[in-house]
Amino acid sequence: MHRLLAAAATALTLFVGIAFAEEARSPAPKPAEGQAVATFAGGCFWCVESDFDKLDGVIATTSGFMGGTVPNPTYKQVSAGGTGHLEVVQIIYDPKKVTYQKLLDYFWHHVDPYDAGGQFCDRGDSYETAIFAHGDEQKREAEASKAALEKSGPLKQPIATAVRPAGPFTPAEDYHQDYYKKNPLRYSYYRHACGRDARVEQIWGKKQTN
Repeated sequence: MHRLLAAAATALTLFVGIAFAEEARSPAPKPAEGQAVATFAGGCFWCVESDFDKLDGVIATTSGFMGGTVPNPTYKQVSAGGTGHLEVVQIIYDPKKVTYQKLLDYFWHHVDPYDAGGQFCDRGDSYETAIFAHGDEQKREAEASKAALEKSGPLKQPIATAVRPAGPFTPAEDYHQDYYKKNPLRYSYYRHACGRDARVEQIWGKKQTN
């Protein structure tokens, strides 16, 4: 009996430890002097984070949530629906190395801006695309970039991506951060199975994804 109790206690401890690890979250880094912030929703934040980490001038990326009404939501709450949040990646960048216009162009070429119901295999409100503008200048540039894409984009369809004012940002739990580095095999399988790169290539042509 003592052995059974001990085994049960060990199992409970492991379960609690896993649950705690999945719920733990660290604060997002803050931009230093001379750095700037941009926020994009492009479907699965694992993929958006992976893409932007490859762009020269990007200093840090943090997966998280923005645009909803529930304070400090968890991943489970957002993915279940009803909070109004989108999965986003908040980016700290060096404007001397990469302009906001370049970030916008890079964003467009790594998503399906014509999809109003999510991104690739991920469906639902939390996977919709959006540009969250930090201030009037970013809003002006984002709206101009969207208008140009609607006029001369590869597909003659309305752009579904919304330009919205940036609001409170909630970092996702720690296990979501740098997921593509921590779990490279699972990430690669997910990205391929979801059809992300295939659809992006279909819209934008080859060598647009990194």
